[in-house]
Amino acid sequence: MDISILDVIGPVMIGPSSSHTAGAARLSRTAAAIVGKPFHKVVFGLHGSFAKTYKGHGTDIALLAGAMGIREDDEQLSKAFDLADGCGLSYSFEEIELEGVHENSVCMTFYCDDGEVQQVTGSSVGGGQINICRINDFETEFDANSAALIISHRDEKGVISQITGILSDADINIAVMKLSRRSKGDMAFCVIETDGDISRDVVRAIQAMDAVWYVRAINKTDWE
Repeated sequence: MDISILDVIGPVMIGPSSSHTAGAARLSRTAAAIVGKPFHKVVFGLHGSFAKTYKGHGTDIALLAGAMGIREDDEQLSKAFDLADGCGLSYSFEEIELEGVHENSVCMTFYCDDGEVQQVTGSSVGGGQINICRINDFETEFDANSAALIISHRDEKGVISQITGILSDADINIAVMKLSRRSKGDMAFCVIETDGDISRDVVRAIQAMDAVWYVRAINKTDWE
């Protein structure tokens, strides 16, 4: 079994707990990267341990900071409320119940400037590590330790084959692929983790497919 130094000593961070601060900040920072567009409001629905202790452990500060792109080891993290107020970002925290998720979980709802509402649910699982378990209506599994493609498309034969062909032509190796769909022939969703970064040309080629509605590439530089 491979064990990283983070599994042993945890990440460099600001705050008292790797799960409640470092993991929380990384979680919301990754969620904002998945949304990939400007937003003016974010609502954090806190579940389990997050809901019970978010004020005392600084989880609220860390989540808001991460949503604004502030890293977990940045001294600016502690100023998240002031920074959000200064840039006109509206935010709120509420306690909710989620089913089948880790105790340190949050459902983040982003109100985008173009009128869209995007929702990302994830968990801080310890040592600064995270898991994205839902994007909008679709269940997935993404730990943000590699580059990824997030694609919404029509559920029909040949779509995945065409996508993987584009990646192969660009010499990009697939590490993990997660697929889900609403129903046969309806909207489908996939997260493809890759061994290398994903270029804009690859994104454009996938977006040009008739059956693809949305594609977002998240490279490691988006959260490192």
